[in-house]
Amino acid sequence: MDRDVHIAAVCGSLRDASATRLALERALEAAAEGGATTELIDLREYDLPTFDPDRDREDAGDAELLAERLREADAIVLGTPMYHGSYSSPLKAALDYSGFDEFRDKTVGLLAVSGGAFPVTALEHLRSVCRALNAWVLPHEVAIPKSHSGFEDGEFVDPSLEERTATLGRRAVQYATIEPDPDSFEGDQNVGAEGK
Repeated sequence: MDRDVHIAAVCGSLRDASATRLALERALEAAAEGGATTELIDLREYDLPTFDPDRDREDAGDAELLAERLREADAIVLGTPMYHGSYSSPLKAALDYSGFDEFRDKTVGLLAVSGGAFPVTALEHLRSVCRALNAWVLPHEVAIPKSHSGFEDGEFVDPSLEERTATLGRRAVQYATIEPDPDSFEGDQNVGAEGK
């Protein structure tokens, strides 16, 4: 690598005691062990109003700052709790304020957490959004079920799940400079991402 790879993880949970945040921190730790610089983008720290297409991003709270952080990353890990079978509204707002400039040809890793069964549909929905933004989504993803019993004192209870999460961080570094080709069909149809 000619330069350090920079990995940003976006935490779509606003909960103080967030299992999503704990898992993303572990993924970033593994990415740092792999030689990357890392940043946790904690959406609790950003003022992101509900997306309004008639409002310029520069006039929408911290939307421009968020977009700048995403553009600076070589790879992005998106983390979310599963709400009603999908990903969280804070993450939805963050993605709505993003576009091709932030995601086109960028490597993206996915991580989802749920209090119950595996959060597979949240991962599927995020994968579809990333494809529409012409991102290259890692095949390896992390689904953390039964999150209330998955961590103890801030640490994973299940070593295999911790290793799966660490692998996501390592893969984000490994594939951060991939040059995907061709663009996705979904991206060609996504006029909403233009000009963001």
